[in-house]
Amino acid sequence: MLDPKLLRESPDVVRAAIAKKHLEVDLDGILAIDASWRALIREVEASRGRQKAANAAMAALPKGSPEFQAKLAEMKAVAAQVKAQEVQLKEAEEKFREAMLSVPNLPHASVPEGRTPEQNVVHATHGDAGQPWPDAMPHWEIPGFERLFDFARGAKVTGAGFPFYIGDGARLVRALVHFFLEENARAGYLEVNPPIFVNAASATATGQLPDKEGQMYETVDPLYAVPTAEVPLTNFFRDEIVEEAALPIRRCAYTPCFRREAGSYGKDVRGLNRLHQFDKVEMLKWVHPSSSYDELEAMRGDAERLLQKLELPYRVLLMCGGDLGFAQAKKYDLEVWSAGQKRWLEVSSCSNFEAFQARRAQIRFRSRETGKPELVHTLNGSGLAVPRVLAALLENHLQADRRVRIPAALVPYFGKEYLTFA
Repeated sequence: MLDPKLLRESPDVVRAAIAKKHLEVDLDGILAIDASWRALIREVEASRGRQKAANAAMAALPKGSPEFQAKLAEMKAVAAQVKAQEVQLKEAEEKFREAMLSVPNLPHASVPEGRTPEQNVVHATHGDAGQPWPDAMPHWEIPGFERLFDFARGAKVTGAGFPFYIGDGARLVRALVHFFLEENARAGYLEVNPPIFVNAASATATGQLPDKEGQMYETVDPLYAVPTAEVPLTNFFRDEIVEEAALPIRRCAYTPCFRREAGSYGKDVRGLNRLHQFDKVEMLKWVHPSSSYDELEAMRGDAERLLQKLELPYRVLLMCGGDLGFAQAKKYDLEVWSAGQKRWLEVSSCSNFEAFQARRAQIRFRSRETGKPELVHTLNGSGLAVPRVLAALLENHLQADRRVRIPAALVPYFGKEYLTFA
């Protein structure tokens, strides 16, 4: 959530920043709601003052006297007025909070201008995506692919986008998850095994609600299946004050992730490219505001090292304003080269939310300088998402004999140097 003080004092700054994201928000309407709410606060405070004065005056009068009875009647009338105003005040406060939830985070000054994904900036590259790949083909066309990755039976049991992983297919997924967790632990992230369902308060804190309701699976309770481990991890410290000396706090978690992916169609959804259920390891940080952008660069480096060890060419995109999410202040996307499909596949996003999520979740630290609670900054990054990494491994490391070479760093986890589809 944006700082209401910033909106009140610098509405034009907020308006210009939102325009950089190419989003439309009725800031004038929100400011009007805010003004109405604050006017009610003043009215309630004035009525409480009259109530207090009537009580004090009544206490100084002889009980039962005509003056006492008049003050008693006045006090009761004022008390009834205060009670009615407090109901209005509560409704106005909730209306203002709901309105503020519609205001996106503001982009950092380093976020480039742009409206579409084509205007994202290539920040860095690694490896040679242009080298010859004589044996590469789309992973779903590899002979025997369906023996290890059974989409047809998954669709029968659940629906499209819920494949079965079988034998060495399942083993390779497990190896990747294990590899990601171990590498993240070496980088200083403490592993957590979180719930995979969250309540509405948790989804609101991270910005999934009210922005992404249509992309999440909801139960009748209601609970939401996690679209990413970011949601339960971030909420670990919701409504808490952490020690400043403990910052930065680094955590990682593996979860299955569930996304409806409503509206997805075309070649993006072939094979492992876009699934409704997939495995991902998430990295998360709670950091001091003064170091959050240094921590973002470090997190991006942690994600990049995983791709380097898997021997996959990749590029780093700095997202332009129009392709930046509702809650992010700055975001990098990591994309691997898919030699069989001859295209880039996103496998990680590393984002700084500044205090946006922390304000919603009330995650704070107590400043040693002031002694007062201050909001932390939250960052998260995929470290990594399995399906598209798996797709790139299958395509880029496919040999002429249709075996897939397993990168040396992954062999200890998979147990073999080659994956076969026979």
